[in-house]
Amino acid sequence: MPELPEVEIVARRLDDALQGAEIESVLAPGINALKTFDPPLSVLVGRRVEGVGRRGKQLVVHIEGELSLLIHLMSAGRLQLYDKLAGPRDRTSRLLVRVDGGRELRLREFGSKQAAWVKLLAEADVEQDEAVVKLGPEAWPEPPQALALGEVLRAPRPLHAQLRDQRTIAGIGRSWVDEILWEARLSPFKRGNDLKPQELEHLREAMVGVLGGAIEHYEQVVSLPIPDKLPMPLQVHRHEGEPCPRCATTLQAVHFEDYVIAYCPHCQTEGRVLKDRRMSRLLK
Repeated sequence: MPELPEVEIVARRLDDALQGAEIESVLAPGINALKTFDPPLSVLVGRRVEGVGRRGKQLVVHIEGELSLLIHLMSAGRLQLYDKLAGPRDRTSRLLVRVDGGRELRLREFGSKQAAWVKLLAEADVEQDEAVVKLGPEAWPEPPQALALGEVLRAPRPLHAQLRDQRTIAGIGRSWVDEILWEARLSPFKRGNDLKPQELEHLREAMVGVLGGAIEHYEQVVSLPIPDKLPMPLQVHRHEGEPCPRCATTLQAVHFEDYVIAYCPHCQTEGRVLKDRRMSRLLK
């Protein structure tokens, strides 16, 4: 699933490429993806793209006339700019925005879930949309200071779950939460309301450093056309069974039905290896 660093670099690259581009036509082949009907997509024809930004994991395409396309890629969506129009056999397309120069901004979605969505909204309504209103504070570049972060994480829930909850902190998902907790030397199962002031400060620093470092990495290696799979600079996530980059202890993992938690026993759980997520004392 694209998370904050991936969505941020997509927004930056598209912003550079699309500012001032005139929209020639808009189509929504994936009719289930379009979640609004008023105003209709046809009002975008002849208007210019003013920029592309990000809110949490969502992309916002700002359009002349105080309009915006709010786009959520969900788990399998990709927003890409192409130099040619989509062919009739492209069944992955959910939204096609054709702009001058023969280019096409294309929301594609892989897999069968068809969960990615698009909303055409008045610019003033974006921050009032339910998908944005429910978001917590941004995880980058300025997450809450340690004291305020403690209030955000005051629920007695495991950190791994809290940090992935967009209502708590916006932008972090399954990949980067492992990296952040490893950097902060915190157990993924430590309760948010048990964090000490110094641990909160380390967690905040880890958010800024890890997410910012990923974006800096993408700035160096990602250009248009944006690849479907970005080269994520992961050190812990997906590396279970390998040596910890910091202490060389073998990285361990906890497998759930649809995701995996990776961690270092030495750096994060006081040497304890979590064998059974239902019975482990780490859940207490």
